Amino acid sequence: MQNKGFVRVFAILLTLVCVFYLSFSFVTRHYTNKAKEFAKGDARAEQAYLDSLANEKVYFGNWTLKDCREMEIGLGLDLKGGMNVILEVSVPDVIKVLADNKTDEAFNQALANAAKLATTSQEDVITLFIKEYHKLAPAGKLSELFATQQLKDKVNQKSSDAEVEKVLREEVKAAVENSYNVLRTRIDRFGVVQPNIQSLEDKMGRIMVELPGIKEPERVRKLLQGSANLEFWETYTAKDVAPYLQSADAKLRTILARETGDQAKADSTASDSAAVAPAMTQATTADSLAAALKGESKEQTANMEQIKKEHPLLAILQVNPNNGPVAGYANAKDTAEINKYLSMPEVMAEMPKDLRLKWGVSAFEYDPKAQTFELYAIRSTERNGKAPLEGDVVVNAKDEYDQYGKPAVSMSMNTDGARRWAQLTKQNIGKSIAIVLDGYVYSAPNVNNEITGGNSQITGHF
Repeated sequence: MQNKGFVRVFAILLTLVCVFYLSFSFVTRHYTNKAKEFAKGDARAEQAYLDSLANEKVYFGNWTLKDCREMEIGLGLDLKGGMNVILEVSVPDVIKVLADNKTDEAFNQALANAAKLATTSQEDVITLFIKEYHKLAPAGKLSELFATQQLKDKVNQKSSDAEVEKVLREEVKAAVENSYNVLRTRIDRFGVVQPNIQSLEDKMGRIMVELPGIKEPERVRKLLQGSANLEFWETYTAKDVAPYLQSADAKLRTILARETGDQAKADSTASDSAAVAPAMTQATTADSLAAALKGESKEQTANMEQIKKEHPLLAILQVNPNNGPVAGYANAKDTAEINKYLSMPEVMAEMPKDLRLKWGVSAFEYDPKAQTFELYAIRSTERNGKAPLEGDVVVNAKDEYDQYGKPAVSMSMNTDGARRWAQLTKQNIGKSIAIVLDGYVYSAPNVNNEITGGNSQITGHF
């Protein structure tokens, strides 16, 4: 009898646990249905609705909608639909870069042969390349190809073929891991719940990505297939940019008033733009959608809408009153609208021609809800509009921790990169240099002194 009682209690507890975890699926379904009703068939509006609630506590005051979506039962692609994509890192291109793009005929022919054979062979590209190279150059040594500046600490003229092969595999693996991290960051930024990303161990360089519930496949495909571009930019300070943002706000008010036919408002001046800026701090946390979700009154919603009419940009972008490269802060749901405003030709005319505004890749670290993003003021000093330094000069980079135990990245550059990096840091002592990947700012460390030799440690949040 005692055993039966124990089994009964255990069964009840197990049932309660199961019901508890099932409940998250019911919560997410409830809000998904509300989003569909709100959007009325508009996929972007539906996603915007869900994004606006992502960090709001919607279940027992403890779990946000994002938590609930992560804890719900995963239906997978078969039941939920979505995308399944296999992406491939070009191993031949990685090998070319490691060899400093050698013009050696045997090297290039062996690499071309290996790439062709890899489509039908069970062997990987590196194995095939080495076999093909030895066929074309029986007396050739791999160390003659890969004793480069990029691999100077790993390969020398005395390295055996086996040692060089080991280094090549390590470098290709690192390239795949970097691609994996870039994909993970892009997918997280897109807001996909329960994605499955994994490197295919039996297929060198291939990464499988499963994205349940995707409703904009073309947009995601472009996001995943775009090449990662690492850039180093000079920056403006927030105090330099603030007046231009206020002028842009006034110009935008005129444009929007003209479009709505409110000529009186279109003719009004923007002399009060700076004075109203403190009020914008309070305004940035609400809009008509958020107000409705939080149960705010119609009067509060109307006040916010009125502020947006008076100051369409500064109502959703809080100007940074301090120094540093961050020009302002905005809620995640407002970034698309800000981008649209700042891309208008008439608004762009109010800005310096060498000013580029780019968002930080992750939420502001001091925002507990992880909803606030930083807008960085980038300075474009090159005539061609490109960054003064790009990732092609970086030969090695690795994650580590600085002397205070904070995350850091150590990197080394080739000879040309070291020279240009020294010049760039010398010209920006006391200022920030923004590190940008895929158009998003990952960090903007302050330059304390000129950095020579091409070796640097960058600290900040990554």
